[in-house]
Amino acid sequence: MNNTTNNRYSVILGNLGNTCDRFLSSGYKEALPKNEMVRQAAAIPGIEGIELVGSWDIREDNVAEVAGLLQEHRLTCVSIIPDLFSQKRWGNGSFGAKDPEIRAQALEETRSVARIAQSMGCPLINLWLGQDGYDYPLTADYRRQRTDLMEGIRVVASEFPDLRFALEYKPKEPRTHSFQARAADTLLMAIETGLENVGVCIDVGHSLMAGENVAESAVLLQHHGKKLFHMHFNDNYRTWDDDMIVGSLHTVEYFELLFWLRESGYAGWYSMDQYPYREDGAAAVSESVAFLQSVEKLLTPQRFEELRELIAKGDATASTRWMRTLMFDRA
Repeated sequence: MNNTTNNRYSVILGNLGNTCDRFLSSGYKEALPKNEMVRQAAAIPGIEGIELVGSWDIREDNVAEVAGLLQEHRLTCVSIIPDLFSQKRWGNGSFGAKDPEIRAQALEETRSVARIAQSMGCPLINLWLGQDGYDYPLTADYRRQRTDLMEGIRVVASEFPDLRFALEYKPKEPRTHSFQARAADTLLMAIETGLENVGVCIDVGHSLMAGENVAESAVLLQHHGKKLFHMHFNDNYRTWDDDMIVGSLHTVEYFELLFWLRESGYAGWYSMDQYPYREDGAAAVSESVAFLQSVEKLLTPQRFEELRELIAKGDATASTRWMRTLMFDRA
């Protein structure tokens, strides 16, 4: 394991746009044109990459325009997220829908995004299947729908072996129960596909919602065939996907996470995924990147060795003292 780091930071483009909720469907801000959001992203210190959402940000008919815009601002397309969640047709699921026609449409939508990714040199498709789940007892066919979900992913991933497909899990919302809810069950589905190019994306807020220790989940995925393909960073109070500024709440957990990401050999992007309803979007993302960079500066080779020794001993008092001293007693 190399203690030096050259982390690459990116942001989902929509973080810089208008943000709405079910109480204010018009949003809390003015909608910005795409070129202005890209310009703002490029101006954030440390940001080198962009994640796009299919149909929201990019389609097959505007690939050249968007690619040119990113190139103009020296930004890399890190991943594209197929829009399999915000249209009425996905209301009862996409890959796991009971209607075979809807499942076929989900495949075509993902194929379209995959072709776009290939044309832009984007290496990753991030699949958040938020509508694939259920709301009430006695409504879901757990065997059939999970199988359909897995098989749909396997079909499209096998058709595009040069791309990687990251499955992003979340315990609930918009459904009360998601089929891909936790790191372990999502890892199991990735392994069930039998494909090396299918892995998992950890969204820190989703992991917190699921009651996970995020660092442990990252190590689990890395332990099983380096299946941690992508990371989304934000923060929340654990009860909901608040998508807050990174480190605003779970500082110590973030410190442990960044230690284990490097220790386990994660080499992917550190991507910001927030929903700054009332905050200035660019400022919130900038603060998130700055927080992560500050933690990384603290993780010197000497401190890495100290952490390994502390973890080996398992003395909670000593570990807490070490963290307190680092945070408050440094000269």
